[in-house]
Amino acid sequence: MFHDIPEQIRGAMAALERRDELDRANGTAHLERLRQIPAETGRFIALMAASAPAGSIIEIGTSGGYSTLWLALACRGTGRSVTTYEVLDHKARLARQTFHDAGVDDVVTSIEANFLDRVHEIGEVAFCFLDAEKDVYRDCYEAVVPALVPGGLLIADNAISHHDDLREMIDRALDDPRVDATVLTVGKGELVCRKC
Repeated sequence: MFHDIPEQIRGAMAALERRDELDRANGTAHLERLRQIPAETGRFIALMAASAPAGSIIEIGTSGGYSTLWLALACRGTGRSVTTYEVLDHKARLARQTFHDAGVDDVVTSIEANFLDRVHEIGEVAFCFLDAEKDVYRDCYEAVVPALVPGGLLIADNAISHHDDLREMIDRALDDPRVDATVLTVGKGELVCRKC
């Protein structure tokens, strides 16, 4: 999966990495910045998505589509697809262009909407990557966990870098009898939850 990343996907990833680096260096406004995951986290979520049981693969918070490209690699390798949700129109447009440039339109469905308004559409979820504004994490967690299939995974980004902002949701997950959960020191910290 990682040893033979197609050049189209690799090129799209590199373009987003450069833009993210510039955003950070230039002090681009918070909501305008891509704020994407590092490649280390991308590899991790791709491995986890490829290992997920049968069911849908979703992402909450597309941004420019960088993390979605990693999930697309997992989907290509397993004959699946990913549905990704982005609420900001300029980021959703950028992501759609990213998916086109990377040649992954066949395995990615991009939805420009607030995920919480579309929960009724998700069906049985095998894997969810959550990387949205931190004030919606708890609501997204509570919406996704009941939809997870047994053995299904929910991974939430920034569990260490934004621990204070996410403490309530993390504590809820660690004490939630519906899932087994832990925080891993991958990237900016990943909360990993597996449905019991």
